[in-house]
Amino acid sequence: MYRFSIDRGGTFCDLYAELPDNTTVVRKLLSVNPYHYADAPTEGIRRVLAEFEPESEQHKYTRSSPIDGGKIGSIRMGTTVATNALLERSGERCGYLTTLGLETLLEIGNQSRSQIFDLTTRKNDQLYEVVMEVEERVMLFNSENDNDRASVENSDSDSNPTPPTPPIKCSTGEYIKILQPLNKTKVKQQLQTILDLGIKAVAVALLHSFIFPQHEIEIGEIARSLGFTQISLSHQVMKKVKLVPRASTTVASAYLSPSIHRYLQSFISGFAADSLASCELLFMRSDGGLTPFDDFGGHQAILSGPAGGVVGYAKSAYRRNTNTNTNTNSTISPVIGFDMGGTSTDVSRYSGSLEHVFESTIADINMATVQLDINTVAAGGGSKLFIKNGIYVVGPESSGAHPGPVCYKKKNGALSVTDANVVLGRVIPAYFPKIFGKSESEALDRAGAEEAFATLLKNSDLGGTNPTIAEVAYGFLKVANEAMCRPIRNLTQMKGFDLTKHVLSAFGGAGPQHCCQIAKNLGMRKIMIHRHGGILSAYGLSLADLVSEVSEPAALRYSKENHKGTGTDLQGTLDGLTAKASLKLHTLGERKVKIECFLNLRYHGTDNAIMTPLISSSKPSNDFWNDYGSAFEENYKREFGFNLLNRDVLVDDFRVRCSVEGERLPDLQPVPSIPPPVPIATERVFFEKGWEPTTPVYKIDELKPGHVVTGPAIIVQAISTIVVELDCIALVTVDGDLEIDVSGSKDDEIVESEAQAEVKNDPVQLSIFGHRFMSIAEQCGKTLARTSVSVNIKERLDFSCALFSATGDLVANAPHIPVHLGAMQAAVTFQTKYWSSEGREEIKEGDVLVSNHPQLAGGSHLPDITVITPVFVNGSIVFFVASRGHHSDIGGLTPGSMPPFSKSLSEEGAIIIAHKLVRNGEFQEDEMKEILKESRNLPDTLSDLRAQVAANRTGINLVLDLISEYSLKIVQSYMVFIQQNAELAVREMLKQFVKRRGSNVASASDHMDDGTLITLKITIDEETGDTVMDFTGTGCQVLGNTNAPPAVTKSAAIYCLRCLVNDDIPLNQVREVMPLVDMTMSILSERRVLRPYGLEGGGSGGCGRNTIKKYNSAIVVNVGSKASCELRPGDIITIETPGGGGWGVEGGQERRSGLELELELKAATEGGAKYISSQGSLGEFNYAIQGA
Repeated sequence: MYRFSIDRGGTFCDLYAELPDNTTVVRKLLSVNPYHYADAPTEGIRRVLAEFEPESEQHKYTRSSPIDGGKIGSIRMGTTVATNALLERSGERCGYLTTLGLETLLEIGNQSRSQIFDLTTRKNDQLYEVVMEVEERVMLFNSENDNDRASVENSDSDSNPTPPTPPIKCSTGEYIKILQPLNKTKVKQQLQTILDLGIKAVAVALLHSFIFPQHEIEIGEIARSLGFTQISLSHQVMKKVKLVPRASTTVASAYLSPSIHRYLQSFISGFAADSLASCELLFMRSDGGLTPFDDFGGHQAILSGPAGGVVGYAKSAYRRNTNTNTNTNSTISPVIGFDMGGTSTDVSRYSGSLEHVFESTIADINMATVQLDINTVAAGGGSKLFIKNGIYVVGPESSGAHPGPVCYKKKNGALSVTDANVVLGRVIPAYFPKIFGKSESEALDRAGAEEAFATLLKNSDLGGTNPTIAEVAYGFLKVANEAMCRPIRNLTQMKGFDLTKHVLSAFGGAGPQHCCQIAKNLGMRKIMIHRHGGILSAYGLSLADLVSEVSEPAALRYSKENHKGTGTDLQGTLDGLTAKASLKLHTLGERKVKIECFLNLRYHGTDNAIMTPLISSSKPSNDFWNDYGSAFEENYKREFGFNLLNRDVLVDDFRVRCSVEGERLPDLQPVPSIPPPVPIATERVFFEKGWEPTTPVYKIDELKPGHVVTGPAIIVQAISTIVVELDCIALVTVDGDLEIDVSGSKDDEIVESEAQAEVKNDPVQLSIFGHRFMSIAEQCGKTLARTSVSVNIKERLDFSCALFSATGDLVANAPHIPVHLGAMQAAVTFQTKYWSSEGREEIKEGDVLVSNHPQLAGGSHLPDITVITPVFVNGSIVFFVASRGHHSDIGGLTPGSMPPFSKSLSEEGAIIIAHKLVRNGEFQEDEMKEILKESRNLPDTLSDLRAQVAANRTGINLVLDLISEYSLKIVQSYMVFIQQNAELAVREMLKQFVKRRGSNVASASDHMDDGTLITLKITIDEETGDTVMDFTGTGCQVLGNTNAPPAVTKSAAIYCLRCLVNDDIPLNQVREVMPLVDMTMSILSERRVLRPYGLEGGGSGGCGRNTIKKYNSAIVVNVGSKASCELRPGDIITIETPGGGGWGVEGGQERRSGLELELELKAATEGGAKYISSQGSLGEFNYAIQGA
């Protein structure tokens, strides 16, 4: 029987076929070629059958008739159909139903902005075409906080209250209360309205449906009776807590599944009727497991294509190596997958089991489904090359396939990474497919690429250096390599793994060209390149496991004192899930099933769950700690550096993964020693020491097991080129793969520069160090987000991490919170001066500093606590790593971190000017408890401080690694060079600003809601870029909490400079919140009186408004911009955020003058004086005069 494994990608369709005689063949064809065939996988199968079946059977495999699939045993497929539909927004028209009051939930999302300096912000496109709110509501029931007031029972005070209903016990053991039963009559009308629009796919995601699915089930039945063809219910798609990712994934299922189902039907229709009846038809899911065609949903298919590649390298590279010709032992090393394509690079990790994530963002859509942990960076062969402000920049823009790099010989081709490889001889046109130019039959254009580099050099300022074209091209490759190293570090170092103990598995069209340098940069010593590296996703499908997985939500709690919990049956629950998961596999035939049991665990009070497998291979018992708890603690400490003592462990989910294992490859065996291979040619190729004029070139097809190729060398494959660098040795294994031993790390030029009296600023190294410094700050931030416990830091990401020089100057700040940008530098500088002043104890190794004072110590406001850790080398401070986080409560007048009426710092909470949080390596818990004794949530505050210490420790380790790699002298020198380059970039931007405006002076005035004037005049020296920001004329300080300390003013100025060229402003949004229990509400806001003005003739935006509607009352109260009050269940607070001012004149609209703004303020103040309250609000009057 024939067995086919097919990866249908966006450009090419790769086919790996196992023939009846156990031989294999590989085919590659275009994924779309409508002039010759309707479907690429079907055509690939037809070609193989036509080629290898007897002539007497040929009539069965012509294009004019369906294929006879009687001799096909299995078809395994990975596809980008769903991925492309998501990227191109070409999925099914669908509607979305959700709980009343949550219509805009997906539109709001989690409010994250990946580009905080980009003012051209747009709201993410939604996949649904229409959304409707369903009249239903349930709430989690807590007997201690329950209140049977009618306000809790019905959120809509305009309708009759619903009688109380008794609590209902759910599968997790938790109880819910039905506040409002499902209005089936209205639901039917809503669904009919959607159907009348021609929409036949619907997604339903209701609050708490993951534990109480009854209302979703009833809606599904109504939708089915009306004739909807695709019905996605969130409790079936993703049975987990968190409505935003659950709803987003459910909508994706409704949007993408019809595309998948249509494709499957189209594929099957290409075969003769019933001829595939005995054929095993399997699809690759995003989690790396195969599933039957009829059990494959669109939300499971997003990573279907890349998943095959991960399985391919995992099974071929992760195996015992007994090869005595290499300097390795017989242990199995974990593997890093490095898949470099044209526009991006995917990296992943394998260490005996596939590594999964359970939530990710793809094409702006939050997907909460089991997926392989694949990190993508926008750097590939098509990444464009630039020189900006004297620094080398690679990507993220890509030249794509059209027009492509310059060497493709297409009009408007862009200088790209591939051009650099061609110019350097690392990709040789003579041995590359001739598919370029107008006729699509020409070779790569090396001369054109060289000319493009010459033009770039001519038009760039590289600070007095005079590099050659080859040196510039090689410099770009080094920068690109460093960019691709960042996600690999994130996969390993961020999780506590030793990167140097890993094997690098390189595949994809461009991976083998860069893998040796990547390995050197990362300190990795071995590379594996598979013989089928160009089609590894298709090959991986042939080895993949058949998988069935089920999960159930849980709400269990354990401690070391209570191993077995209360009334819980772990074994019984997992056995039930195992039976459910394995049943799907047994329906495909009797097979040996592997069972893996997991619990999704987290510490109480945290939000960072770790999917923890059963410790032993035996069946689970009811002893939680022996089966799972100790493994959870071990994994948590490895990844985060510490455990939370005296914290209970919570179980969020049960998960069982059953699999039928695919083919397992044998251990790598020794190869015979044979004479060296003979090169087919020699070429002039540029390596790290310069040109190697007689670099040998080999064809992979002519290399035999045991052949050794010593670098520098080039090995040519049919669809790729392998570059064997200096100090690298490639061995052909018994399977025909390449195993490369890597020696050396830093370039010789770096070693030489260490011996120089003065380190020179090299533009290439400047870019590389920029990547490294920023990567350190980013990894600190990721550690802090994972290890913190408060919502502010963990979910709202209200924190910043940065790297500073020994004197406190900012080196690199990850793009976190804008107001922290300049303020943290002031905080670090203050601490260095404070602790070094006479009479004070100095900063010692093992000390960690803490402060929050806004006026004296560079703080922003008191809840923003800064933790600063020095980096010592040879007894001296060489760097500082600092993190600032917004703590949820440090005392103050009201609960939370925003007392609206505070008039002095002491009313805002604990004040810390300078203190040692850690002294001689010991966390000063007792001292911090005394300082923070007024905190209403002291345990979480202390935990978040420990998380900040851990984040800083991550940065310290990475800084020390960098120093070890390059030397302290070079690292500190490039720290200065980075700062100088940033200054140069800002000065140049300011000079260009003057040229565009035709004036070196700009000014503006605005007012706060209490009438305080803020005025700014900017004067720029058009020759040097020197800039003065003059706030003269700004109003005096107010008796309140809106006075900006110096560090915040500086941060605001820095942020505006950074965003100067952006123009668009986000739209406004309205939110309504109804408490279900008694609570204190505090709000601090602005723009509730005066409208945000526009620029260049643009009109003003609308004011915001904060109102409260009390339960069972028609009265709406405007609480103003700053307020604090007690809310009861059923009260509704509505927050209407202000809209941004417009840009440019539209429809003859006149630009308002400064005088007109003054008159508006005066009119509002005089007319609304009686409404001014102690919080300084004119909001109610402003609302009235706008006629709302």
